[in-house]
Amino acid sequence: MEHLWSPWRMQYILNNKKENGCVFCHVLTQEDNVDNLIIARGEYAYVILNKYPYNTGHTLIIPYQHTVSYENLTPDCRAEMMELITKATKVLRAVYNPQAFNIGANIGAAAGAGIAPHVHFHILPRWEGDTNFLTTVAQTRIIPEDLAESYRRILAAWQAQS
Repeated sequence: MEHLWSPWRMQYILNNKKENGCVFCHVLTQEDNVDNLIIARGEYAYVILNKYPYNTGHTLIIPYQHTVSYENLTPDCRAEMMELITKATKVLRAVYNPQAFNIGANIGAAAGAGIAPHVHFHILPRWEGDTNFLTTVAQTRIIPEDLAESYRRILAAWQAQS
C-alpha cells in the first residue's frame, strides 16, 4: 500500500488540493491507523505523528476542541495534554534514545504555527548534529526513517506502556 508520504510519490507536494476545514478536526473522523498517524486518543486530546516531521518521531498532542490557544481549554484538557506529552516523551525516549527534546507550541501564525486556528503541542526528539549544512544552506531536512515505520514503532511502544 502506498502512503501519501512515500518518497517515490510525494503526493503531498504534487497535489495542490487543500482540505476544507481543519485538518486536525478532519482526522478525528477517521479510524486510527498508519494512514492518519493517530497513535492514541484520550478523553480531551489525542496523539498523532506529524505528517511533515522536522525530525524522526516528531509527535503532536492536539485537543479535540478547535481553539486558537491553550488558555481556552479546560483545566482537565490541559492536564490530560500534559500527561500525553509526558507519555509521548517516555515512548520516544524508549524507541529512539534521543539526546534531548524540544517540547512546545507555536501560538498563532506570527509565532510560526502552520495550523494556527487549532492549538497543538510539538514533541521533537533531538540529537547532536541533527541540524547540518543541508538544513542551513539548502533548507532541506533528511528524515532517516519512513513515516510508516515510525508509526509502527511508536504505536507498539505506546501500547506496551499502557
